[in-house]
Order: sequence, then structure tokens, then C-alpha cells
Amino acid sequence: MYMNPDDETIRRLLQKSKTIAVVGLSDKPHRDSYRVAGYMQQNGYRIMPVNPRAKTVLGEKAYQNLLDIAEKVDIVNIFRRSEQVLPVVEEALQLKPRAIWLQLGIINEKAAELAHSAGVTFVMDKCIKVEHARLLK
Repeated sequence: MYMNPDDETIRRLLQKSKTIAVVGLSDKPHRDSYRVAGYMQQNGYRIMPVNPRAKTVLGEKAYQNLLDIAEKVDIVNIFRRSEQVLPVVEEALQLKPRAIWLQLGIINEKAAELAHSAGVTFVMDKCIKVEHARLLK
């Protein structure tokens, strides 16, 4: 069973990272993905929304998929059901991010294994907003 990185590793990851691609970022302000991404944006991160049904979210251009992003992505943050994660992680690995992060309640052991074998830090079943507030505030 996959073990998440320790607090110090997560703290360093959040300190060194500047850009976060958010897969499944909703343009609806009441959704968790919107609130989490908004918090990260307010705390100095550049958000890259990945939502094929949106033009912009939080003032940033939305992308159809991860491979449409031409810039460096530090963290790929995924808001998708656990069973939908594996293809997103396969796509994310092509971007060579520092980390792939599955939000609270999202668990996929096969995706964790894949990222780990590619040498990419992998966090699952944790909220990036909660961890940022806990470790960096």
C-alpha cells in the first residue's frame, strides 16, 4: 500500500512549486475545486485550469487537457473520481511535474505506483489547501 510523503517533503514541495495545473477545476464558485484553487491562487501560486467545458476559471485560461499546457507545471492537482485518475496520471507524467496530487477522498494505488516508478512525488487522499494552511501558515 502506498504511503504519502512525510510533512517535511510536502512542505518543501509546496515551497518550491509555483504552478499548479488543476484537473477538473470547476468554474462554479460553490465547488470544492474552485475554492481550493482560489485559495492556492491567493497564496501566490499560478493556477492552470484543466476543464474542457470552461474558457476561463479564476481569471486564467482553461485548457482542454494537460497536454495543451506548454509551460512548466510543478504540481498536477486532480479533482476526479478515483476510478478516473489513472489516464490523467499517465497524461500528467508526460509533463514531468514535481508532483501529482490527488485531493481528499481520491485514492488510486495503480496511479501511485506508476508515478512512484517514474520518480514523481505522489500525494493522495489529502487536500492541498489544508496541507498548505497546516504546513506553511
